[in-house]
Amino acid sequence: QVQLVESGGGLVQPGGTLRLSCVVSKIIFSINSMGWYRQAPGKERELVATKSTIGTLNYGDFVKGRFTISRDNAKNTVYLQMNNLQPEDTAVYYCRFSDRLGVYWGQGTQVTVSS
Repeated sequence: QVQLVESGGGLVQPGGTLRLSCVVSKIIFSINSMGWYRQAPGKERELVATKSTIGTLNYGDFVKGRFTISRDNAKNTVYLQMNNLQPEDTAVYYCRFSDRLGVYWGQGTQVTVSS
């Protein structure tokens, strides 16, 4: 069973930074995708960023250069560096892993941007 464990969420002031991490317990196939989605209260879950092992990179339109996704394949870990956070970035951020067998989600980590 694949498990995803996220960390790094918290409370930050507008303009601040956070770095999220997600460790995937087991990766069998070398071709896979890791990334982040988010869900704010009353809204649908939306793409933040994903990165695959074959180079495919996707960012949500709202990112506008503020967030950077990276992977450490040796550690089965994906990171999300978030800069210049704004109150509208407040949401639960979910780690997502997918391979030929399916799609797996983490439990989510809360990010709150408030003064």
